[in-house]
Amino acid sequence: MALIDILYEDKYIVVLNKSAGLLSVPYPGFSGKTAQDLLCQQRRQRGMVRGSYRPQAVHRLDKDTSGVMMFALSVEAQKRIMDSWQTMVTSRCYRALAENPADKNRILPPEGTIDDPLAINQAHHSYVPDAKKQNPHNSRHSEKLISAVTHYTTVCAGSRYTLFELELETGRTNQIRAHLAGKGYPLAGDRLFKSKTNPCNRLCLHARSLEFVHPYTSEKLAFCVEEPKNWAGFCSR
Repeated sequence: MALIDILYEDKYIVVLNKSAGLLSVPYPGFSGKTAQDLLCQQRRQRGMVRGSYRPQAVHRLDKDTSGVMMFALSVEAQKRIMDSWQTMVTSRCYRALAENPADKNRILPPEGTIDDPLAINQAHHSYVPDAKKQNPHNSRHSEKLISAVTHYTTVCAGSRYTLFELELETGRTNQIRAHLAGKGYPLAGDRLFKSKTNPCNRLCLHARSLEFVHPYTSEKLAFCVEEPKNWAGFCSR
C-alpha cells in the first residue's frame, strides 16, 4: 500500500490509513516526510490548497503504529474536534500481536480491563512502575502517576503469541504497549519494551477502526482497516 491511503474526505476532515514507520506529524528538527506532509502534498497536487496551508492533527499514532487516523482541514475544525473529542468519538479499536508471558500464571483472562496507572520517564515514554522486570524504564526521578484504562479482548491465542483487540478509555502515550508489557505481554517487534521476537519486522500494533459523529453534519461514520492477515496465523502455532 501507499504510505497513506485516504479513506474519507470532505471540506472539514480527512480520515486516512497510515503505514507503520511513518510519523504522524513532525517533531522539532525532523526533516523527513510525515503523514501530515503526504496528505498536504496530495491535496496540493489536486489543486485543493495553496500557500502555507497544512492539515491539522487532532490525534496521533506512534511512528511504528499503522492504521486509521483523522486530520482536520482547518484550524477552526481542529478546535471543534479537539474540544469535543471525548464525546464525538464513539469507538477506537486497536489490534496488537503480543508475546505470551514466560510465566503461565500471568496469562490474562479472555477479556477484561487493565487500569494500571502509568508513569512517564525522561524520554517521555510511559511505563507501569510495578512491572520493572518487563519494562526498560528505571527512572531515577520521582514517579508522577497518571490514570490509564485499556479494555481488551483476546481474538486468538497460541503457544507463543496472543492477538488482542483493545479499546482505549484514556489516550496516554504508549498506553497499549505499556499496559500489555506490564502484564507480561510485550508487543512483537517492540524494542522499547524488550520484546524477544520481531516476526513481522515492525511493531505489531494497528489502529483498526475509528467511529465518530461528524463534528459538522452529525452523521455517524465508521472506518475499519484490518490488521495484517498473518498476525492471526502466528496464534495458530
